Amino acid sequence: MNICIYGSASNEIDRNYIEKTEELSKILAKRGHSLVFGGGANGLMGAAARGFYSQKAKITGVVPKFFNVDGILFENCDEMIRTDTMRQRKQIMDDMAEAFITTPGGIGTYEEFFEIITLKQLGQSKKPLVLFNINGYFEPLRAMLENCVKGGFMPQTTIDLCFFSDNIDDIINYIENYVHVEMDVERLRNITK
Repeated sequence: MNICIYGSASNEIDRNYIEKTEELSKILAKRGHSLVFGGGANGLMGAAARGFYSQKAKITGVVPKFFNVDGILFENCDEMIRTDTMRQRKQIMDDMAEAFITTPGGIGTYEEFFEIITLKQLGQSKKPLVLFNINGYFEPLRAMLENCVKGGFMPQTTIDLCFFSDNIDDIINYIENYVHVEMDVERLRNITK
């Protein structure tokens, strides 16, 4: 399975995030999965790439041409796809991926996550979506989503479209045994009335 991993490009983060992401990636690679990611060498992108690379798994990086700066890109990708824009980059990663794992990150990582969960909510994606909740990083996001449900801004089923976990075995089990549940798009139409 080709797994897209989103995450921070920062090396200023706690080392635990890097170690956990690398560990998850090694195990995914050992199980025969491949990686598609944003092509970065640093932060959690780099950790994901190193984990897959250590097991000789296939790695595809997707980067906008303006990221062509020394030390920014992971040099051991099997394939490096270069795009003109960030929007094209995301589209290619989305198209290539069979599953998505969001590791902790900043605004770019959140934007990638929200695009996929929006596509799932609208019935345009049927792929598993995981939030790797290292050190409880995504608890504020979960609280925000629950507040949206409480206020009537979205249905509970939207939260159910993603899987929050800090347990590597549970994440792998979720991805490998994922069964898509159709979103009730009619319910979304009723919210707008």
